[in-house]
Amino acid sequence: MTAPRGPRHDDRRRTFPALSPRPGDQGAFAATWWGNAWVDSMEDTALDTARLQRGRAYADRGQVDAITVTPGRVMAYVHGSRPRPYRTEIRLRTLGDDDWEDLLDAAAARPDHIAALLDKDMPHSIAASADLLPAAGDLTPDCSCPDDGYPCKHAAALCYQTARLLDEDPFVLFLMRGRAESEVLADLTRRNATRSAAERTTSAPPTATVDAAAALAP
Repeated sequence: MTAPRGPRHDDRRRTFPALSPRPGDQGAFAATWWGNAWVDSMEDTALDTARLQRGRAYADRGQVDAITVTPGRVMAYVHGSRPRPYRTEIRLRTLGDDDWEDLLDAAAARPDHIAALLDKDMPHSIAASADLLPAAGDLTPDCSCPDDGYPCKHAAALCYQTARLLDEDPFVLFLMRGRAESEVLADLTRRNATRSAAERTTSAPPTATVDAAAALAP
């Protein structure tokens, strides 16, 4: 028997090309509720709104290079006022096994939840089942620049651009929390198959039984 396949070496590492510049806007930065929830988790604990505004301007101008996402970390080089870009990271905790069980159970319980995820949508109940989205203070920025702001403008720019990635693909958030899209979908498929088999067994008519002693009697 072939052993179940674990995640491929590159499943838990995704690199996204630099996002193109876009017109600046003073409204909500992201296009989805979960993208804006990601932004809120940074903005709610920022110590300097001026740095946030500059970071947002950097993001709007496309000054964030390719973004690499791995479990617990988002990394990119961000261009500031100097010729050399800064290495910038945002870290967050990964979910434990119990949290993943709660999240996957919630997703598998309703077929429309799975369909929504496949359609790149994020049901509120899935996100809430295991605190999938970061809360205020859950994101830890780090940057090679000399600015000790929290966050610095480069980390703010990375956070804003990451929200655009989340808009396009909520599975990026699953990866940040520790599991690749392929793992999540494989687990949901197994749970769905198990539930379907259990439902078929429950609804099947009772099977006639034969008394063994009577059958063997002369």
